[in-house]
Amino acid sequence: MRDSILAVCIIANLLCGVLVYFIPDMGNVILLTIASALTLLAIYDAFIQKKHSLMRAFPIVARLRWVFEEERDKIKQYFIESDLDGTPINREKRSIVYQRSKKEIETIPFGTQHNVYEKGYEFVKHSLFPTDHHKVTGDKVVFGSDKCTQKYKGSIINISAMSFGSLSKNAIMALNQGAKMGGFAHNTGEGGISPYHLQGGDLIFQVGTGYFGAGRTENGKRVFDDAIFKENAIRPEVKMIEIKLSQGAKPGHGGILPAKKNTEEIAKIRSVEPFTRVDSPPSHDAFSNFEEMIDFIQKVRELSEGKPVGIKFCVGDTDEIEEMIKTFAAHNNYPDFIAVDGGEGGTGSAPLEFSNYMGTPLLEGLAFVTKTLIKYNLKNQIKIIASGKAIDAFDLVKLKAMGADAMGMARSFMLSLGCIQARECNLDTCPVGVATQDEDLVEALVVEYKNVRVKNYHDKTIAALKEMVSAMGKNSINDIEAKHVFRRNKAGDITSLDKIYFQETSQVPVN
Repeated sequence: MRDSILAVCIIANLLCGVLVYFIPDMGNVILLTIASALTLLAIYDAFIQKKHSLMRAFPIVARLRWVFEEERDKIKQYFIESDLDGTPINREKRSIVYQRSKKEIETIPFGTQHNVYEKGYEFVKHSLFPTDHHKVTGDKVVFGSDKCTQKYKGSIINISAMSFGSLSKNAIMALNQGAKMGGFAHNTGEGGISPYHLQGGDLIFQVGTGYFGAGRTENGKRVFDDAIFKENAIRPEVKMIEIKLSQGAKPGHGGILPAKKNTEEIAKIRSVEPFTRVDSPPSHDAFSNFEEMIDFIQKVRELSEGKPVGIKFCVGDTDEIEEMIKTFAAHNNYPDFIAVDGGEGGTGSAPLEFSNYMGTPLLEGLAFVTKTLIKYNLKNQIKIIASGKAIDAFDLVKLKAMGADAMGMARSFMLSLGCIQARECNLDTCPVGVATQDEDLVEALVVEYKNVRVKNYHDKTIAALKEMVSAMGKNSINDIEAKHVFRRNKAGDITSLDKIYFQETSQVPVN
């Protein structure tokens, strides 16, 4: 094969040389130049370079492999996958986000493409006496336990944690402006509060293990700083504080900001060296056990002047989680909310092993936290925010049934901005300007158009949720219980989620 390719190149080069000799016009000169360049490239691939064996065996032709490999995900999405095949989010789910954010037609023709008799198929049962969906309530949630003095009334749907650095400045501005227009909250992610977060939308200020926007570097180590934290926490835009223990994309690992995305502006906001990879520690330095965690939560609550303070984690060792909640009950002090992240991953850059094999999937993790809060009589004090690939109204119904009081959504709001699931978030090459710091690509995302799409997606999804709830014969989203959602098992039988996940729930009094 190598000899054949070289022979073709050489013959083409000779033919073009003859053409130029007899007909010396510009077109033939260009052909000769191209043929000569290909011949030299073939010689280089076959005899000079020694790194790639495939190129030595198949000069020039082997280079097409990298072209197709680079565009593989896009080719699969557009030409190969069915509406239900794609991962992590299939085309049907992506399409409903695009349609709702653009206010385009969102109905489907000719029936479902789902196999309703397949194991794992889930659904809810409707009522013969639906309620008026215009009058369905429960789309607002009050955050704040009896330990909180500045309670926050927010939407049941909010933007989950995505930092400036992970996302572009234009994406952050569009998200925050959309949140302002729609009356819902925007989680800053662990990268701190940037100027682009301060567009008037409500903020959930996340404090990660790197303490960006909440700490300083001391002896080469990031430490929590009361004054720095308070300056950000008491901002009027900040409605809640979230202390991140772990995240679904890489539980137990700590955040990763690739060097290419760590610009001088981002480095200044985070107080780190620009154009270096920034790895957050896997755990907090401010506390090392549950008693110290309670003290830290209370300290953060006081520094923020009584705002709701929560913790975020992906469920890992369930004995640890139960011990933590038991300690909250025993000390009669606890966070105002718990954000449960699913092990199915998220928007951030993550090692393959952590993304694929570490952490409890959302439904199992959410069920465990719900049961444990009920067991220690804290469910009425601690709200639950669930996060993990929620896209449409049925996803929200299911999470609500599993005990969630509100939902944090990240990838779906990225899609509302125009994300095409190119899966280049960690490479700084996002083609639509959402997850990149490349100025040319960032400019492609026009804030004044995308902010409206963020609002539209939120509002239309809330409306769809109310329609589903009314079809179930309920008057409030809060009336949804696990017994209302059903799943087909391997044998083909239908079982409600309460029988699958909540069979042994009981309350335990705590002295």
